[in-house]
Amino acid sequence: MDLRFGDSKPTDEERAAVDALLGPPESSWEGADRSDADLRWARGGREARDRRDQLLPALHALNDRVGWISEGALDYVCRRLTVPPAEAYGVATFYAMFSVRPRPATVLHVCTDLACTAAGASELCAAVETRLGPQSGVKVERSPCLGLCERAPACLVIRAGESARLGVPPLGELEDEAVQAECGGPGAAAPWDGKAKGRRGRNALHATAVCAPATPDGAVQAATSPETAPTEPAPETAVPQTGAPTLTLLHRVGTVDPASLDDYRAHGGYTALRRAFALGPAAVIREVTDAGLVGRGGAAFPTGRKWQATAAQPDHPHYLVCNADESEPGTFKDRVLMEGDPYALVEAMTIAAYATGAHRGHLYLRGEYPRALARLTHAIEQARTRGLLGDDVLGQGYAFDIEIRRGAGAYICGEETALFNSIEGHRGEPRSKPPFPVEKGLFGKPTVENNVETLVNVLPILTMGAEAYAAIGTPTSTGPKLFCVSGSVARPGVYELPFGATLGELLALAGVRDNLRAVLLGGAAGGFVRPDELDIPLTFEGTREAGTTLGSGVVMAFDDTVPLPRLLLRIAEFFRDESCGQCVPCRVGTVRQEEALHRIADRTGAAAADDIALLREVGRAMRDASICGLGQTAWNAVESAIDRLGAYE
Repeated sequence: MDLRFGDSKPTDEERAAVDALLGPPESSWEGADRSDADLRWARGGREARDRRDQLLPALHALNDRVGWISEGALDYVCRRLTVPPAEAYGVATFYAMFSVRPRPATVLHVCTDLACTAAGASELCAAVETRLGPQSGVKVERSPCLGLCERAPACLVIRAGESARLGVPPLGELEDEAVQAECGGPGAAAPWDGKAKGRRGRNALHATAVCAPATPDGAVQAATSPETAPTEPAPETAVPQTGAPTLTLLHRVGTVDPASLDDYRAHGGYTALRRAFALGPAAVIREVTDAGLVGRGGAAFPTGRKWQATAAQPDHPHYLVCNADESEPGTFKDRVLMEGDPYALVEAMTIAAYATGAHRGHLYLRGEYPRALARLTHAIEQARTRGLLGDDVLGQGYAFDIEIRRGAGAYICGEETALFNSIEGHRGEPRSKPPFPVEKGLFGKPTVENNVETLVNVLPILTMGAEAYAAIGTPTSTGPKLFCVSGSVARPGVYELPFGATLGELLALAGVRDNLRAVLLGGAAGGFVRPDELDIPLTFEGTREAGTTLGSGVVMAFDDTVPLPRLLLRIAEFFRDESCGQCVPCRVGTVRQEEALHRIADRTGAAAADDIALLREVGRAMRDASICGLGQTAWNAVESAIDRLGAYE
């Protein structure tokens, strides 16, 4: 039995939003007016079913144009793509950035996750809600991490536009430098992407504004008066080491114009791709393997082995997926790379695809990263125009192109198979493995998936050579690593250090405060360490030996003014909200964990002992029986806080 929307009809605006993406319908079976021919036979069904992967972009088109997704609009999308209404409803309600209930065109997302909670996000949200009443035309929503932890507390404003379309205007399409500056170009990044004035017209597209660090006045101003809202700082402000000669991955951030392909090439851009073509696919994979590169998203799987396994598959086509959905609380390194050095990611994706035999790449980007979307859209279009993407890359007879897919607010889509499901137009739920993605990944074909930092590491491997790259770091953790430092430090931001530097050395660079209470490594899925454990080497093996995890490189410092029980409760709330609900251990366990933490929030000693015992039992069940890493790690931070910090003693 399927869901029915009754007599709900799409408005002209909703229909236009979908048609702008999918093209006009060809028959009444897809939503056009009925004709005599349509009464005799059905047509277009097979072609429509082959476009199931357009479901998420279609939902974005509606959300961008109207601000929410009505029953009539969803029914029209279902007819256009021949998707069962119940399945489309399940997808639309899966993502936090969509709404299937009426809401104002302007939504203010206030981050209430760990770094922002420690910086007073609760008070900020309460003040904003008080000032923006029901008559303001602004919906205030409490949001998980927005990836702006170095500027906490943070908020993001999204305003649906009458002429909204997917994405924001590429910088190359803008008429002059003044317009570029307003839309996120070099020099100054104005908060409202697509706010170009003059010949293009103000607010031609749906608008997004980042306000961080946010104050009640600034957040209200960004939501109600975008013309006078404060501008977003340039990406290099998130890199305290900007300009340092020791940088490898971040050396172009702040020194190269992110909008200029010529400037990128003048600073070594596309040298790595030319060497890749000179070496050939097999030799490229050998270089990556010999360099010892492992995944930087937390799993630390050898990149060369993954590439080799994909390249060896006889089934074709092969796909490349860049996972740019960094939703782990405390993580923002990929955002800085994409905003400050977008061409590096385009080049690195091209190399990875060439090595693994892929001709199509999907870049799955967080929906909360508007400036990264603008920069990457422009970079891809410029690369395509200049023959660096397309049917004949660099005249080598190799075809490759990249498509950006926007996420819509789902932490679980950082898991590779959940990401595949999301791209394909299904709920972002993880798949059981095996088969592994290198055998059957995106669209059931061999797929290599890497995150942004992992891919960008390929460039220095090819330019300096595998041996020189492997000499950086330690024998088992090679190369440089990016760390996202936030919380109770004087200089939060992205730091680049060779593997093997200690936690204390990193915090000294960031200016840790004297009254340090705890450090969270790896984000919400990581673990806490004590202030007397700062000699832990920042390597995968070093953190494992210390009983914690390096994860994606999150380092959050908390002083003694931050209430630890409140942080633990926020972590539990986060996992409860972000669980996809597919498996019982995670779906039920995350709820039970939050309930227990609520009960013991104000209790210590023997009064909390029973609930702590229950937490351990629930945590073991989630770790042992959950399908994916979300449930398997949901207990880690709470366990470490109890055992290492004595959180409830």
